[in-house]
Amino acid sequence: MVLSRPLLRLAAALAALAALAALAACSRVTNSPHPAGAESSNTLYTAFTARSPKYLDPTSSYSNDETPYTYQVYEPPYSYHYLKRPYELRPRGAERVVLPRYFDAGGRELPADAPGESIAESVYDIPIRKGILFAPHPAFARDGAGNHVYHAMKREDVDGKYRIADFAATGTRELTAHDYVYAIRRLATPRIKSPSFSLMSEYIVGLKEYGERIAEVDRALRKDLQPTDRDLPMLDFRQYAFAGAEALDDHTLRIRIKGKYPQFKYWLAMTFFSPIPWEAEKFYAQPGMAEKNLTLNYWPVGTGPYMLTEFLENRRHVLERNPNFRGEPYPCEGEPKDAAAGVLADCGKATPFVDRVVFEIEKEAIPLKTKFFQGYYDAPQIERLDVGTGFIVEMADSADKDAEYKAKGIRLPTTIEANTWYLGFNMLDPVVGDGDSPEQSARNRKLRQALSIAIDWEEHLAIFEKGQGVAAQGPLPPGLFGYREDGPAAFNPVVYRKVDGRLERRSIEEAKKLLAEAGYPNGRDEKTGRPLVLNFDYLSALTPAARSLMDWYQKQFAKIGVQLEIRATDYNRFQDKVNKGSHQIYFWGWLADYPDAENFLFLLYGPNAKSLTNGNGENASNYRNKEFDRRFEQMKFEEDGPVKARLIDEMIRIAQEDAVWSWGYFPTSAAAFHQWVFNGKPTQIIRNHIQYLRVDPQLRAQKIAEWNRPIWWPVALIALALIAAVVPALRAYRRRERENAARTLAREAHAGAGE
Repeated sequence: MVLSRPLLRLAAALAALAALAALAACSRVTNSPHPAGAESSNTLYTAFTARSPKYLDPTSSYSNDETPYTYQVYEPPYSYHYLKRPYELRPRGAERVVLPRYFDAGGRELPADAPGESIAESVYDIPIRKGILFAPHPAFARDGAGNHVYHAMKREDVDGKYRIADFAATGTRELTAHDYVYAIRRLATPRIKSPSFSLMSEYIVGLKEYGERIAEVDRALRKDLQPTDRDLPMLDFRQYAFAGAEALDDHTLRIRIKGKYPQFKYWLAMTFFSPIPWEAEKFYAQPGMAEKNLTLNYWPVGTGPYMLTEFLENRRHVLERNPNFRGEPYPCEGEPKDAAAGVLADCGKATPFVDRVVFEIEKEAIPLKTKFFQGYYDAPQIERLDVGTGFIVEMADSADKDAEYKAKGIRLPTTIEANTWYLGFNMLDPVVGDGDSPEQSARNRKLRQALSIAIDWEEHLAIFEKGQGVAAQGPLPPGLFGYREDGPAAFNPVVYRKVDGRLERRSIEEAKKLLAEAGYPNGRDEKTGRPLVLNFDYLSALTPAARSLMDWYQKQFAKIGVQLEIRATDYNRFQDKVNKGSHQIYFWGWLADYPDAENFLFLLYGPNAKSLTNGNGENASNYRNKEFDRRFEQMKFEEDGPVKARLIDEMIRIAQEDAVWSWGYFPTSAAAFHQWVFNGKPTQIIRNHIQYLRVDPQLRAQKIAEWNRPIWWPVALIALALIAAVVPALRAYRRRERENAARTLAREAHAGAGE
């Protein structure tokens, strides 16, 4: 019996399907978004969720999403010790962290302990490490005669080139102090905006005037060009010097600062002060480069542990190990808890540990989370510290999530960051502020103290933050110099008392007593009998989530009989009200620019009052206390040490007694890593953290295979179902064929007999 061609094809298809099912049953096929075998490579995989970073040029870069790239590529003079808290500066491009020398107005050198007001100039002579090399880059490439290969290109020479890898030749050279000088001069460039220029021009000697001069030079260079022209002649800062930044020799950088500004050392850990080689500026200034995004904003040039080798805009970015990087040992010291957390295990080993870092675009939260839990991302977003917090909240809300995340060994290291949220009182307000007499001032202070006791921030954290934070005792968060567990920064006696070494919130009865002494027994004005109604200015519109929060605030005030009216507006309107001083009670936050107590205490410094500086200050409460201000003016000139610690303690006690804020809370930051990622320690201050992360590719490959086993039984089941459906049809067909053949033979035999 011979089958027809359609049946042959059907039978062949069924056989192939059955073979596929059998083969699949014993194969290991994954749904990985990465190339085959990628999980076994020494690569860190993470994601970004918005557009590609806009500015990778260190002069202009200041956004959070840019830091995973800039701080891995560039090396400012200083950085921070990865593990120590309080934060400790350490050398990066510099040989050591230096103390400045001080001079008076006559140029005479002063002793290190000279009063701050007597210091006219601070001079930083910073030794730059010898032997540091820039990463390979075509800007440094030279031919056999020693000439730069790519410094005299024409537009046609750039045709077909869109990546740095499209230029075949590369080179390098040693980092020098001149590269840092070039970078500081470049802060004044009018061609891009540097967020640091305004402030630095007030401190670096001559920088403000230099900026005016460079603007004139740039206008002269552009005089024959159209405003829309992108091909601009090189603005060569080697030709234009100024006194505030100079190289004393190839490895000594001198920076001169007006007066005494101890916080300047923290600026030297920011990428604004990263070295920029003139060769890179020359390379990128050539015709046709800018229109193809061959600029420092896309292709940075640095000496750090990594270099950017792939930039697919809004799709994918890749950092690869800089082969010229000298290697730095992993730290051997940290906080007491670090040893137990396992982050000291790599003590002394050379960093960076990871060969490549791959950033893939993930525009939607669900696919990102799914791929993370499948193991295809080692960390969801390397620069975000709220991802881990969200996972912790999910685990608290769901026993299933808690079990799943623990089973997968997800690491969620947490820290209390240099960040605060607080409820403030406007001291210009006649009811909650300073008042117009000493007697009224004292009564208003008791009102603020009563409200501070009533507002239960521990409850707020439990309800709205799922326990992710700690109630603040003052303006200074943990991790900064001046914060001590046995000091004023960790204990506010106005709101708490100590019981057996623990903090216990004072009772509502004590708050009501203070309220009565303030002139509002049971929440009513003792003179008029009218209820006390206060206004709360909130910084966003009332969404459903915000309404529940506002209800909570009203209940807190109602504990002592005070009525709270909500005045919620959009953020721009809120800022306008605060700038004008037309607010009464408000809620706001602050994230540190640098890890120094000055960066938080200046929020309460009188001359910084917003309403008195047309909104230029950051003292939103318009708080003015002569004793606080006097100590602040002394403290801002002090280096870390006993004198500064004492002044910080005294300022915190003054502010606590005045109850200028209900101190709110310090939120928890949490990163998220898989079990095969080691040394993760979350922080918003330290940005060059990727070089300290280590992955175990073998463990990752094992877990990915375990968590993503192909499910092939449906294929086999479908094949069996098809076979079960087709075989009877085949049998029926064959039976009919046999019957037809028999009838045909019978007819032929009958016909033959008739003949």
